[in-house]
Amino acid sequence: MIRHLCLILVLLALHPPLHAQDTGSALSQAEIEQVRDVAQVPRERVLLYVKFLDERAKAIDTLFAHPRQPGREQDTHDLMEQFTSIANELDDNLSDYESRHQDIRKAIPKLLDATDRWGTELRSPSDDETYKVSRKLALQAVSDLRDDANEMTGSQKSWFSAHPPRKESRGSKENPPE
Repeated sequence: MIRHLCLILVLLALHPPLHAQDTGSALSQAEIEQVRDVAQVPRERVLLYVKFLDERAKAIDTLFAHPRQPGREQDTHDLMEQFTSIANELDDNLSDYESRHQDIRKAIPKLLDATDRWGTELRSPSDDETYKVSRKLALQAVSDLRDDANEMTGSQKSWFSAHPPRKESRGSKENPPE
């Protein structure tokens, strides 16, 4: 009896987590490394997240552009969940950049253009119960990003009008580094 109990415990410990138990990131290891590489450049980080979201939206579009493959609906569900997770992470970054007055004025118009594109792409697959909720959450995340980016447009403009950023001139011939 004790052997059986020990065997069961060992099997449970070695069993991989079920899909619902997966706590991994929606980003691949390579994508995580890219985010780390631009951690000190907020504008580049925003654009990198836009790129990742574009890739997920394109992957969803590709699933429906080709003849139907088995598991397409589940793949769509998974991609929409990844999309939502990445969009929420980007939204968290925007909130952080806003509170610290990080200059992302050049990235905001590109983000706003992308939110329009994503809304269209996420609505394009036909309705299916498998990904109905995930699509709703993804569309809500896009809406939240659009709202936050629109709000930041005005607040960034007013903040940087009142507090102009210092011009970086390191290494230029007119102003050599000290």
